[in-house]
Amino acid sequence: MSANSSIAIIGAGLSGLACARALADCGLSSEIFDKARGPGGRLSSRQLPGAVVDLGAQYFTAREKRFASQVDAWCHEGLVAPWPQRLWRIDAEGWQLHQDAQRRYSAVPRMSALTRALSEGLTLHAQTRITGLEQCADGWWLADDKGHHYGPYMRVVITAPTPQALELIAPHDATLAADCRAVTQQPCWAGYALFDEPLPALPGVDADWQAAFVNVGPIGVVSRNDAKPGRQTQGESLTLLAGAAASADWLEDDADTVASRLFSAFASLCGQPLPTPRLLGAHRWRYAKPIGETTGPGYRLSTLGLALAGDAFRASRVEDAWLSGHDLGQALAVEIGQ
Repeated sequence: MSANSSIAIIGAGLSGLACARALADCGLSSEIFDKARGPGGRLSSRQLPGAVVDLGAQYFTAREKRFASQVDAWCHEGLVAPWPQRLWRIDAEGWQLHQDAQRRYSAVPRMSALTRALSEGLTLHAQTRITGLEQCADGWWLADDKGHHYGPYMRVVITAPTPQALELIAPHDATLAADCRAVTQQPCWAGYALFDEPLPALPGVDADWQAAFVNVGPIGVVSRNDAKPGRQTQGESLTLLAGAAASADWLEDDADTVASRLFSAFASLCGQPLPTPRLLGAHRWRYAKPIGETTGPGYRLSTLGLALAGDAFRASRVEDAWLSGHDLGQALAVEIGQ
């Protein structure tokens, strides 16, 4: 029972937290539910022996004015810092320095630190998988996979990936269900490799390279976690994000096999023997990148008190996830009359 809360938010990624923060700024309370052990979503990090690796977004940009202002505030608070600043590109011609005017950022000292900071002071039910919604005379009730019920709520916001949101929405709202079906979610395998010694110098490549876009083979992005702000004391540690095609082809393969493939692909890009990793692994994101045409305000809101938010309803960048949740929170506050 949640007598003091009128809004439930399913999903503690950046969209859900931005929505909750916008509501709180307008004097409205909410309760957040997430199946994971803590907040993060695709701003996910993993603590491994001797190193932290980011398994989701490796950095983010701030193209939109309002989000840029928010990022400036986070920088002032020490939550984020510019990164990478030494970015390369790997294509059929080899390694080339990548230079553009786009500033990129990483959270400090790990990507999940940002969402943990945003969750402070909010009511979060972690390790709670919501499996159903029911509309009753007193409002909306939520049921989890352990048979617990939560409510009543005036509004329910769902920020989970659209295939998961669809399961909750379909019995209640055909329009929102159609909005979910209109989005295709691409998967992504995120590999990681930890070493006891630094990587060797690569011919023609600066020794302090921090990340690289990869335009050949199965890898899409490679980043050095030990080069990120706040992690300079940890050992050599790579994140290897597979490209869309490889991730789809390998979707049902086991993690160890995928990790070995990704490391072998990176080694071939280096053109010389690499140290043997002391730890090699991979994490599968079944729903990583939304693909589809987006229209409207960047969220969906129905007259039944149900709403959808997330990057699926704007674009696939981190900033779009924040903007979607933030704008929905403000829209709900107006609708409720705060």
